[in-house]
Amino acid sequence: MQIWEIQGWIEPLLLGVVAVGGLGGLAALLIALPRARRETQRLLDAQATPTPESTVSIPRGRASAEAHIARGPESAARVAPSPASALPTPAKPTPTPTPDIRSGLRRSRSALWGRLEDLFSRRNTLDASTLSEIEEILFAADLGVKTADDLLEAAKQAGSTDAVHAALEARALEILSGVSTPPEADVSGPKIVLIVGVNGSGKTTSIGKLAARHIAAGKNVLLAAADTFRAAAIDQLGIWAERVNAEIVKGSPGGDPAAVAFDAVKAAQSRDVDVVLIDTAGRLQTQGNLMDELGKIARTVKKLVPDAPHEVLLVLDGNTGQNAIRQAQEFSRQVDVTGIVLSKLDGTAKGGVVLGIAQEVGIPVRFVGVGEGVEDLIDFEPGAFVRALFDRDGHGAPEYA
Repeated sequence: MQIWEIQGWIEPLLLGVVAVGGLGGLAALLIALPRARRETQRLLDAQATPTPESTVSIPRGRASAEAHIARGPESAARVAPSPASALPTPAKPTPTPTPDIRSGLRRSRSALWGRLEDLFSRRNTLDASTLSEIEEILFAADLGVKTADDLLEAAKQAGSTDAVHAALEARALEILSGVSTPPEADVSGPKIVLIVGVNGSGKTTSIGKLAARHIAAGKNVLLAAADTFRAAAIDQLGIWAERVNAEIVKGSPGGDPAAVAFDAVKAAQSRDVDVVLIDTAGRLQTQGNLMDELGKIARTVKKLVPDAPHEVLLVLDGNTGQNAIRQAQEFSRQVDVTGIVLSKLDGTAKGGVVLGIAQEVGIPVRFVGVGEGVEDLIDFEPGAFVRALFDRDGHGAPEYA
């Protein structure tokens, strides 16, 4: 007897109470209730006791919804075990695109080589008029005055429009190859890295991405929130520390940045930390008092680690063009900048400023940001950069903004 059969007993009883009414209906109900109770108990007992044909099999590692259940010949047709091939195949996770310099330089490539190629499609002689337009395009690309003049001279020496591409690509690679990246510092204790840059350059975000890179390489990382001039900067770095699972030493808003850096290095020495990334106050290169604070931080950490900081990375916004060159010049006067982090490269048409930084400042670009993801901070490789900037096949329609 099934559950719905029990319900067949109850409905007539209720109808009897209504039809007969009074004591007669109630008497009929009292007589029928014991029988209904016995039938209900019998059914429950029957369902709780498996028959000899009943099998329950739950494959290891599968959810209970995938269990194979059969209860006798009657129910076997409805709940027979499903063959393995009939089980739903779990959806494969969408692979994360690998960040690359070529996609990050799409707009810069369009603003430089895209415009040059458009010019050469209309003009096939390298005369004075063509050279004048080449000069205009080079200066509009925000490469820096010296670099634009240098590349213009390379174009003149090419002799023909067909040879300009190879000439510019070769000269650009020479410029970048002329700036060498210093070897990795060999340190016995924690590696101290000072991060500098103006507000809005992407400095704090770049610190978070650098921390993620080190952690992915198996290193213990500690962040120092030494930008005490802005409470929001401390909070933002704290969010990144939690996101990438790094330790953090915070200072109080308005506190001494050098003291925060000192406490962070001291904590790193006692906690077996491999890398300390010290955030500093975002400042303009014209703010003398804040620029002086950088020197104080550097001197303070030397009290604990005499050869620190082992690296000073300057974060520059790729959208600033030639202003990035001036920032690099001013910051290098205050601290020994060892490398550049060029952020927001994917959102700008001024990525060619990398050439100007190399030629006019002589500081190597170490990392470039080509997206918003944690993994979108990649190593800078001169050859790959030049090939992507002068790619013949992938510049797309010109984007001059």
